[in-house]
Amino acid sequence: MAARSKPSLVTLNDFFRLAVRRFKAARLAYGHGTTNAVDEAAFMMLEALGLPIHAIEPWLDLKPTAAERARLVTLIDARITLRMPAPYLLGAAYMRGVRFHVDRRALIPRSFIGDLLANDALPIDPGKVKRVLDLCTGSGCLAILAALAFPRARIDAVDLSANALALARRNVATHRLADRITLHRGDLFEPVARRRYDLIISNPPYVDARGMAKLPPEYRHEPKMALAAGDDGLDLVRRILAQAAGHLRPGGGLVCEIGRGRASLERAYPAAPFIWLDTEQSRGEVFWLGR
Repeated sequence: MAARSKPSLVTLNDFFRLAVRRFKAARLAYGHGTTNAVDEAAFMMLEALGLPIHAIEPWLDLKPTAAERARLVTLIDARITLRMPAPYLLGAAYMRGVRFHVDRRALIPRSFIGDLLANDALPIDPGKVKRVLDLCTGSGCLAILAALAFPRARIDAVDLSANALALARRNVATHRLADRITLHRGDLFEPVARRRYDLIISNPPYVDARGMAKLPPEYRHEPKMALAAGDDGLDLVRRILAQAAGHLRPGGGLVCEIGRGRASLERAYPAAPFIWLDTEQSRGEVFWLGR
């Protein structure tokens, strides 16, 4: 009896099913825009072919060209063998449907603050927000989402990394926001001197020492300085809290993401009236603190 031939890969559905099967078998880690093998495979297939990323079902019968088929196989292999986050492989990530250029110069965009900005879920009147400060801007994603959420506001965005700011500059230019977003290189508030803001937003490094030691391989491709924040994960947050009031206008406030550090933060600041801003996918990971 003739040997059974290897199943051919013809339609996008063939590649999609192959990717899901192999991703599950490889037990990959997710969290860079997707949370499971199905969504990861869908994102990679659609983005690689330049298709809308919202749903893969309308495209499953599409037949990729020979070059596209080779690219899809290469991407699937690379995701498994390199354990590289999909956005780095594809050079793109999305937050609330907004596309950003990404590479290893900065953290992959994934902050819950993006959801709060897009849903007008901050405890501040959007019409009164005229000046915004984004600390630890990285790729510039939150500064850009803030500019979209507050169309009358001007934004200062700060990062210590020159490489990250080069990437942020590209994203700001892509979204044609260079007239409203100013990028600064420096350590937290240092580049903005005595300026005051209606809103300060920050997704700073917040992974504690124990968490850093247990990071999956995917996260080790990201800049360590964008993740590590000391023994309890609050090194940067403490510094932000110490200085934020002096940079806020009356009625203004700080919104900051801290991951799983809520218990440590509340122990460190038992009298602080933190307001926890939950999203569909997060509980107790983002706080608001008024001036």
